[in-house]
Amino acid sequence: MRTLRKLPLTTMFILASVVGYCQTDNDKNETQDDIKTLWHSTGLRSSRGYGALGNKFTTIGGPFANMVEVYGGWYINHKFLLGVSAAAVTNDIRVPDQYSALPGEKMSYEYGQVGLVTEYTLHSNQAIHLSFQLFNGAGFTTQYIRDRDNDSYDDHRNKSAHDTNWFFVTEPGVKLEMNVLKWMRFSPGVSYRAAFGSNAKGLRDTDLNGASVNLTLKFGRF
Repeated sequence: MRTLRKLPLTTMFILASVVGYCQTDNDKNETQDDIKTLWHSTGLRSSRGYGALGNKFTTIGGPFANMVEVYGGWYINHKFLLGVSAAAVTNDIRVPDQYSALPGEKMSYEYGQVGLVTEYTLHSNQAIHLSFQLFNGAGFTTQYIRDRDNDSYDDHRNKSAHDTNWFFVTEPGVKLEMNVLKWMRFSPGVSYRAAFGSNAKGLRDTDLNGASVNLTLKFGRF
């Protein structure tokens, strides 16, 4: 009977000893081996940067639009770019008379966008490789008097007739990148621009959405 009474105490002592031994053994293993995780990171191996000059051939509201783009940023591990981008239309896009902010005047549209840009590059050290880009930021449109050199227009009317409009823009794209020199790359590619929330006269979201053919030169440390 006394033996049966001592059995639970003995069992508890044995279990406590086993748990303590296993915990000590696990602690030793954790100090000797790396802890395995679902997401494996190799850390920061390379920290560099580059800038880029690009030209986009696209459409705004139907007519052809030529856009100049400048972007650049931090280039991590020869793969990932985190930076900022700005682009704007350089050619004349005429506003239809029914959408003119100044009825009777000859007006033109201006379009631009600025925001965050990211790029992911595959096999960056290869002479020819792929790069995937994503832009997210603010877009804007405005109207201006086409004949800006005509001094007969009242300056106050000129400033107040712009119909400035802001909205959100996202633009994913892909590029075929070629290493011309160690510090210069040529990247032709395509992208698609999608706008959300435009209230401009004559330029709704569907008018601003569209594909672009892009030519880009990159300069920096890759």
